[in-house]
Amino acid sequence: MKNEAVLILDFGGQYSQLIARRVRDCHVYCEIRPYHTPLETIRGAGYKGIIFSGGPNSVYEKGAPGCPAGIFELGIPILGICYGAQLIALGLGGKVKSSPVREYGKTKVRFDLSSELFQGTKEESICWMSHTDYVSEAPEGFSVTAASKACPVAAMENPGKGLYGLQFHPEVAHTEFGMEYLKNFLYRVCRCKGDWVMSSFAADAVARLKEEIGDKKVICALSGGVDSSVAAVLVHRAVGKNLTCIFVDHGLLRKDEGDEVERVFRRQFDVNLIRVDAKDRFLSRLAGVVEPEKKRKIIGEEFIRVFEEEAKKIGRVDYLCQGTIYPDVVESGTGDAAVIKSHHNVGGLPKDIGFTGIVEPLRSLFKDEVRRVGLELGIPEFLVWRQPFPGPGLAIRIMGEVTPEKLGILRDADAIFREEIAKAGLDRKINQYFAVLTGIKSVGVMGDGRTYDNTIALRGVTTADFMTADWARIPYDVLSRVSSRIINEVENVNRVVYDITSKPPATIEWE
Repeated sequence: MKNEAVLILDFGGQYSQLIARRVRDCHVYCEIRPYHTPLETIRGAGYKGIIFSGGPNSVYEKGAPGCPAGIFELGIPILGICYGAQLIALGLGGKVKSSPVREYGKTKVRFDLSSELFQGTKEESICWMSHTDYVSEAPEGFSVTAASKACPVAAMENPGKGLYGLQFHPEVAHTEFGMEYLKNFLYRVCRCKGDWVMSSFAADAVARLKEEIGDKKVICALSGGVDSSVAAVLVHRAVGKNLTCIFVDHGLLRKDEGDEVERVFRRQFDVNLIRVDAKDRFLSRLAGVVEPEKKRKIIGEEFIRVFEEEAKKIGRVDYLCQGTIYPDVVESGTGDAAVIKSHHNVGGLPKDIGFTGIVEPLRSLFKDEVRRVGLELGIPEFLVWRQPFPGPGLAIRIMGEVTPEKLGILRDADAIFREEIAKAGLDRKINQYFAVLTGIKSVGVMGDGRTYDNTIALRGVTTADFMTADWARIPYDVLSRVSSRIINEVENVNRVVYDITSKPPATIEWE
């Protein structure tokens, strides 16, 4: 899949994954590793270049994350971004201070166009700054190649040693020539060829899976989400009927979702699929439960029990297929983040089910790359572009106890919202959107009568990484149509509100 690679050392920056995606957009494969990765690991991997990410700390504070000793002597080109640039400066004898004027947002920067990094760009352009500290004095042997009004060293470099630093963020879309700066580092400085292309991923993955699995049996927990669906089709291409997918229908799915998943995998791909109707079982365990985390725990535990029971009926199984993607690997491997998707990707399954290995064909890909592979495999667009959906499903979009009646109300309201967003051509522009049954009842007037009924909240966000998010500015006419349809078509609802809270302080989901 890859002939060359670049390393991103993660110092806790919110944009580390965005840097990686931008590098891959330049057709250069990259990997994210934590800042404390041993020097010998880095040396032995044969990276063409290294990028130091940003980070929330001050480099001069006690205990601040540092880079491996000796990394500047490896002879591998290094680009430091924000905190990463300050780390290079401090580590090589420069000075970093708290800035008298904090720069945040779009900032006008002047560049020295003789630098390899800024070839083909403009002498003055807009960049995205986000810092309270700055390099006040570049290390000996470095030249200053960019400056802003409040930042005397917006960029610095020592081409002889292959070391470059940028105080601003080239990976953020608000930086006018950000992609050009990254391309120049990758192609001009690191001499990358740019031969990593997604079009060959599916064929390469199927070949590797055939070799790894052979004629052994594989089981997959199919949720109907993008990741598990693409992983299942890849493994099916490799082993055919030796793959069995178990689709646990817990009764908390969106409208018609279970039937759509079954239709695609049975009819289009002819996959061995076991659909388990466990609606009553899950609802019985959720009866009377109102606390959000308790709901999550019950659903996670019950999912594992159902999957375990069905897996044992199959007989001997050698491999478990999981839809783990690269952000899962990164977030679980930095040492600072909790393991995620514990039941959604069946990470908590007991060892006695019988499988001896795990196959994770998507563990090197980001979500947008997974979608591209899915389309190449012929998975329908409605499934490939399916909205992100939490493992506990609609249970955490119903405030309070989950009942069949509440599920029916929310399913219908949510379906109307998604349908109108798609009609308006906004379904690819809003990163996540859904309806919530708030648990609030309010007075209304319908016809000549007074009502006291449910309030539906609509939520829509735009985000690059789901770690932070802004509320989506959905046009008023679209919101008006959604509200009117929900009130007229969904029983027991007399009020619709729109959530205009960003993350933080709110989360994307309500529970």
